[in-house]
Amino acid sequence: PNRNNFQICSVPQLKRWLLTWVPVLSWLPRYSIREDGLGDLIAGISVGIMHLPQGMAYALLASVPPVYGLYTSFYPVLIYFIFGTSRHVSIGTFAVISMMIGSVTERLAPDAHFLVNGTNSSSGFYINEAARDTYRVQVATASTLLTGAFQVVLGMMRFGFVGTYLSEPLVRGYTTGAAAHVVISQLKYLFGVSPQRHNGPLELIYTLVDVCALLPQTSVPTLVISVVSLAVLILVKEINSIYSRKLPLPIPIELLVIIAATLTSYYIHLGDIHQVQVVGEIPSGLLPPAMPDRGLFSSLVGDAFAVAVVSYAISISLGKTFALKYGYKVDNNQELVALGLSNTVGGFFHCYSVTSSMSRSLVQESTGGKTQMAGAISAVIVLITVLKLGALFEELPKAVLSTIVFVNLKGMFKQCADLPLLWKTNRVDLLVWVVTFACTLLLNLDVGLAVSVTFSLLTVILRTQRPKYYVLGWLPGTELYVDAQTYAEILGITIFRCSSFLYHANAELYRQALEEKSGINVNKLLKHKRKRIAKEKREAQKNRKSKQLRNNAMVVIPTNQPAFSVNKETEFARQCGSDPCTDSASVGQSECVANGNVNWGFQDEEDTCATSTRIHMSSQSSTHSVILDLSTVGFVDTVTLKMLKNVREQISVCVCVCVCVSVCVVQHLEQGGFFSEGVCKSKVFPTIHDAVLHCLMLKGRELPSHQPIQVKISHTVANSG
Repeated sequence: PNRNNFQICSVPQLKRWLLTWVPVLSWLPRYSIREDGLGDLIAGISVGIMHLPQGMAYALLASVPPVYGLYTSFYPVLIYFIFGTSRHVSIGTFAVISMMIGSVTERLAPDAHFLVNGTNSSSGFYINEAARDTYRVQVATASTLLTGAFQVVLGMMRFGFVGTYLSEPLVRGYTTGAAAHVVISQLKYLFGVSPQRHNGPLELIYTLVDVCALLPQTSVPTLVISVVSLAVLILVKEINSIYSRKLPLPIPIELLVIIAATLTSYYIHLGDIHQVQVVGEIPSGLLPPAMPDRGLFSSLVGDAFAVAVVSYAISISLGKTFALKYGYKVDNNQELVALGLSNTVGGFFHCYSVTSSMSRSLVQESTGGKTQMAGAISAVIVLITVLKLGALFEELPKAVLSTIVFVNLKGMFKQCADLPLLWKTNRVDLLVWVVTFACTLLLNLDVGLAVSVTFSLLTVILRTQRPKYYVLGWLPGTELYVDAQTYAEILGITIFRCSSFLYHANAELYRQALEEKSGINVNKLLKHKRKRIAKEKREAQKNRKSKQLRNNAMVVIPTNQPAFSVNKETEFARQCGSDPCTDSASVGQSECVANGNVNWGFQDEEDTCATSTRIHMSSQSSTHSVILDLSTVGFVDTVTLKMLKNVREQISVCVCVCVCVSVCVVQHLEQGGFFSEGVCKSKVFPTIHDAVLHCLMLKGRELPSHQPIQVKISHTVANSG
């Protein structure tokens, strides 16, 4: 047996595999308590304090009881501590992801499905909130498990690049639109009203109209609590922002507001007397793991995949930001696996989908956190709260949690500042941002994301389908070739470049631009070629009738046409290796390979430039060589290959292929039959300069030692007076 087969299961290989898939084993044994311990402890406590209010607040967005937000702030954080590669991100609840889960839970478990007859209600019906919340938790956990499964499978298959399809303008526009959905969804808690639940397109507008119609029924105590909480939160957060460098720790104003509101509600009896909506019962301790309802998977596939992609895109972009700042590496695929395992395990422990939070990550970084040990410490803070302190928050008004959500959306709405910058830098990215934001607002979160991704990919296709084409000129004294609008073209040589890669969508446009830029009328040449071929056939028929010309096998062409002959001299030229693109009047029988201008890496024993049977350009055209810069070509599809072959056959001048064409592209061209006697592999050059020297050598010319710069001014000089 092969000895290498046993090395796959060797101890070093197993150790390397474990360190790759379980990163905590690589950094935890080397963890320095002296250097990192204090910073991680302070950061962990700070982030843990933030987890408490945000976990309960974002649970309202997911339409599940607040205690499940605390569960979500515990289990996934521990899983990411083991499998994650970023040192600074804080995994847990996030407003946009919570809102996406909430849209699913409310669609599959609306209030209307849980109406029960009752005598205590004025309408004769009331909502069975216990049954509704139980079913919504099942929907949320099933969606989370399916989301994690998608992420783990994609990560194991090395599909970590999937997040790159969501460009930064798309993600920022989407999160800003989702933030608007979050604001509208929380208005009912701020005003103490109960609008009707809407699904599908324009649901945000319908919900806003309903809230406005219910404003006369606003609960005054709820509104007062909301206004006071908002004012305090905004004021103290601004103080934290202004004096961030002077404060050793940010003031935990969210936790302080929750404590103050809970005490006020408990002693004034806001829930019982003033009918203010409160959190309600919070069970102490942790729930045992349970398998989510598998019967819901079929109706959650699309939503789960959308959550999987969006949550990964947010997490990896934030992780790479910190990695670039502190000089360490974040593994795309391992991050996808870590996030997937966090969601998968969380699905069994009554959690909903998680991702990285920007606000908590910034606090973790600014308070001295250096490793994911800070995340583990924050999970311990949440665990203590769930086990011992959870019941103390039962009288907390939901309006306070809504104000916390409002204040934490400030960073998302500040992304609107991208618009002036994108207007100046890139209008296409601006269009992607605006379309994504509008689609998210009007078409809901899931449909809006699908339309936005489709539109973003469409802009890429359109930009590649309409690239810019250039004819290059020589920069005297160098081997550089730039746009011919600035520097003069080399007489008789057209250097053609495309700004994008070639494929079936822009192949025909490439051919048309080549004709336009080079001044070669392919249709006219093809028409002359057909006439010439017909005339040659007639001459051949006449020659066959004559015994005298039959042995010579000579085709005589009228003197007013370019010469085309197959005779003994041509056979001699073929054996000597004459280049088919050489003008016999000026060069004669010159060799195809000279002065080292041929790329011998693409030359084989039988690949020599035989005599061309193509007709030459008419004397009216000054172009004797066309150089195709294919450096942007990464692959060659059948349409592109057919177009290039047509260019090779129809343009009756010397055609050289360059620059920096990869070996695989040359192989594709060879397999497709692109190379022929006229355009052989020896005409593939590594640089434009080599191709130019080759074409000039065939004409017996050289680059001038001094060539004046020819500047074309295409605009009118303004009046300086």
